[in-house]
Amino acid sequence: MISVLFAILTALSNGAASVLQRRAALAVPDTKAMRLSLIGHLLRQKVWLAGIGLVIVAAVCQAVALATGPIAVVQPIFVIELPAALLLAGIVMRVRVPGGVWYGVAAVTVGLALGMTSAAPGGGSTSVQGAVWVPALILTGIFEAALITGAMKTRGNPRAALLGLAAACGYSLTAALMKDAMGRLGDDGVTALMTSWQLYATAAAGVGALFLLQNALQAGTLVAVQPMLTLGDALISVLYGVTLFGEELRTGWWLLPELVAIALIALGCIELSRSPLASGNAVPPRRSTRVT
Repeated sequence: MISVLFAILTALSNGAASVLQRRAALAVPDTKAMRLSLIGHLLRQKVWLAGIGLVIVAAVCQAVALATGPIAVVQPIFVIELPAALLLAGIVMRVRVPGGVWYGVAAVTVGLALGMTSAAPGGGSTSVQGAVWVPALILTGIFEAALITGAMKTRGNPRAALLGLAAACGYSLTAALMKDAMGRLGDDGVTALMTSWQLYATAAAGVGALFLLQNALQAGTLVAVQPMLTLGDALISVLYGVTLFGEELRTGWWLLPELVAIALIALGCIELSRSPLASGNAVPPRRSTRVT
């Protein structure tokens, strides 16, 4: 229950941060794409800094969630981050939530519930054993290089989608490294945590994923980025959980409802990403004035 609670808190923080970062990225010129000057430009925007603050809160909550539960349970819960953020944005901005948002929320919620029930993830170890990280890091590096190379050969939404998937892979790797580091904390104490390479690799992977996400948001629409980010993070994290930590999922005929769940989540994310609340362009209704 603790891992689920903190996973939900992580999703709430990340969802709100994603919307704020998208608003900031819209003001960045195309000439800043894939350059370090992109971050310098964003640092001058208060809305982006607010988003980073929420990212830090999410990182702390995620560490607690991963330390107390399997990665295949924690990471898929993050698919609720966009629906939760949009509903909160509607309340804070006093904007009527469009009907499409409610359909999207329903699709994502039902998809998550169906997927978790069907897959029933569990088991596994708290840390990675032996040299299993070596092939995992090599394959991850090749996958990331292919996505980034493909993204640089195109523009607009195709680039945004590829960079969104690359960011998702980076965030999944960050989660796997974080779980491994937190597992060493539980086994051998603070000294083992502070001297583990996984702790510092977590920070490096997180920064890299953040950089890729900013470029994805700058390159195209949220409709192109968010489904790749949300589903990519969940699915790649589950893959890390199974291959690195020995976590278990149901297979066989259970794959059918699991695929239905993925389709529902994808459709829900697309519908939610089209909402003006996601782009930050929603306008609160004007108060009517009456002349007496």
